[in-house]
Amino acid sequence: MKPFQLRLFEDVIAPNHPPVYLPSARRAIYVVRGDVAIEFDTGAQHHPEQSAWLGEDSVALIAGSEGATLWRWELMSGSEPTPGEIASAPGASSTLKLAAPVELDPRQQWLMRCDKVQFPPGGVAHTHVHQGPGVRCTLEGEITIETLGASHTHGPGQAWLELGHAPVLAPTTEARDTTFIRCFILPRACRNRSSIRYVRPEDANKNKPQRYHVFGERFISLDAQ
Repeated sequence: MKPFQLRLFEDVIAPNHPPVYLPSARRAIYVVRGDVAIEFDTGAQHHPEQSAWLGEDSVALIAGSEGATLWRWELMSGSEPTPGEIASAPGASSTLKLAAPVELDPRQQWLMRCDKVQFPPGGVAHTHVHQGPGVRCTLEGEITIETLGASHTHGPGQAWLELGHAPVLAPTTEARDTTFIRCFILPRACRNRSSIRYVRPEDANKNKPQRYHVFGERFISLDAQ
């Protein structure tokens, strides 16, 4: 197994700020508020609120007239922290929400997926595993993650790691809808397929209230970056 860090930053860029530059990395960028133009090696894309971009190029981020709040995931080689905050941009800031160590099998081929998961009030993700690790962040509502003998509740803006192979039970608040945004690393064979597997046979036919929206997938290399 090869050590990596999957980290999540929140970037806030002022309205009409000059371009903000980031070096190459395996990353996903989700637009929480506002809008942003993302320029990369082979072109550019405009992303409004509630959309996402995935890539490995160095990029320029150009916020729109209302500015932009971004959640930015990066998969970095090695177990030691490396700089990831926005630099040389007085009208922009970065907050590290989570830097989580993960291990990936270099014999496997991998992809990065960014998606949205939505629950109605009181919805539950029954005990399950996934095919790879990922970092989630709550957009609205509240979700409790019960795994490895511990239980933690995550409200808006709070992030957590799921290892993939460790079973998780995830009830949500009955007070309102709950939504989280997720970036995780999966075998390429999971392309266009759900990665979830239910652990208990009795859960197989239970109601599954959660809804999914995949923003994008991208094949990634585990070579040093």
